[in-house]
Amino acid sequence: MLTHIQELAHTLAPRLIEIRRHLHSHPELSGQEYQTAAYVAGVLSSSGLHVKEGVGKTGVIGELSGQGEDARQLAIRTDMDALPIQEMTQLEFASRQPNIMHACGHDVHTTIGLGTAMVLAQLSDSLPGKLRFLFQPAEEIAQGAAWMIADGAMQAVDAIISLHVFPDIPAGQVAVRYGALTAAADNLEITIMGEAGHGARPHEAVDAIWIAAQVITTLQQAISRTHNPLRPVVLSIGQIRGGRAPNVIADQVMLQGTVRSLHPETRANLSQWIETIVASVCQPYGAGYHINYQAGVPGGDQYH
Repeated sequence: MLTHIQELAHTLAPRLIEIRRHLHSHPELSGQEYQTAAYVAGVLSSSGLHVKEGVGKTGVIGELSGQGEDARQLAIRTDMDALPIQEMTQLEFASRQPNIMHACGHDVHTTIGLGTAMVLAQLSDSLPGKLRFLFQPAEEIAQGAAWMIADGAMQAVDAIISLHVFPDIPAGQVAVRYGALTAAADNLEITIMGEAGHGARPHEAVDAIWIAAQVITTLQQAISRTHNPLRPVVLSIGQIRGGRAPNVIADQVMLQGTVRSLHPETRANLSQWIETIVASVCQPYGAGYHINYQAGVPGGDQYH
């Protein structure tokens, strides 16, 4: 069986490269994967799978039944959405959509899902149970899975597997591990509220940009001195917005970022810990603040 699968995969390789490059050239943002979904549905249908479209808005399901009496069903899940990033690679198959790129590998994930379906469709006579291929939208905004589940994508599923590309692993190899593999991902928004003033007279204002810089630095430094290094936390600020003119002290700055953690006890205290740090920086300078901490998807030991 393994040899047969390898032979089929080798035969399909040129087609799969073509599929992946097409997907890479035509990326779509979360919840907008209309062309991608139609393309995926076409490949699945032409491979002999039963296809359902529009599951969880733009999600696609492909179903394959074996010939045995085993009624169990395995789901194989991949994601399809891209990121709001301008591609600068100049590759022949680079993104054709301005400011949208498959920079997180979902084009590869979708191709792997399709390739697996194409191979197993040719082995359906040997399959003991049922397979359900889930092509999920909106993974980057942590919404697509809930959309598909609400539309019944997980009904009668006994187990589910997924994957993610990892550049440090050589091509042609698959890696697994026991225990925690991916972290919980929470969203963080901090608004610093100061007082505007002239750039030449900063002492008469409350500089929200300068205070925001202190908040970022203090948060990054404090993590290593207040959290158990065996229970790591990663806090990254990915977006800063503030200021109206180069010669005006900013009265408001918004910071947006992500917080990743592996242990539920640590995660439960992060919101309060962040607020303590922000307050300790803002209050001595007379600045106000507002924190919006949104718990995202769980991870690590929080799945058990």
